[in-house]
Amino acid sequence: MEISTDNLIPFGRILVFNTYRDKLLDLIPYMPNITWVKVKSQRREGDITYSVNDWRGGGDIPGAARAILSEDLLAWSEFNTWNETEYTQQWSIKTHAFSEAVHCAGMTRFLEHDGATRVETRGQMRIDPKQIKGFPSFMAGGIARVVEEFLASKIPPNLDQMSEGVSSYLREHT
Repeated sequence: MEISTDNLIPFGRILVFNTYRDKLLDLIPYMPNITWVKVKSQRREGDITYSVNDWRGGGDIPGAARAILSEDLLAWSEFNTWNETEYTQQWSIKTHAFSEAVHCAGMTRFLEHDGATRVETRGQMRIDPKQIKGFPSFMAGGIARVVEEFLASKIPPNLDQMSEGVSSYLREHT
């Protein structure tokens, strides 16, 4: 599955980039689909910052999928490499459920756009049914589809909500 979102934030690129990277915990109140975030680590090496964050999303797992999916699918770890020179964030996500089966990674670019910032996120998510443990192999393909549909319904809206949250946060704090 392709992940693709574009959002325009009416603030300068340096401020928007730094807010995404450095103000994550301050942004939680602006993201109603997120229950909590924990910064596990963050270190800088010159213009590069590496961070690991644990996330917990909100919302319910659809009834039809509840028999297959656990609440752990609402939790994930995010691994980031922030490049301050290029204004990019390379990211990968490891779900806490079906970790071996779900592969999700991409890049977010922060582009100048008429005094504002265009936040362009591109990525890929794929699910390897052969890596779904605890279910007979004849069920794995169906489970992979359910997991993909569920994640596809969550990831792009969460990315959009993050941009909306950054916009609101900056309007209130600048």
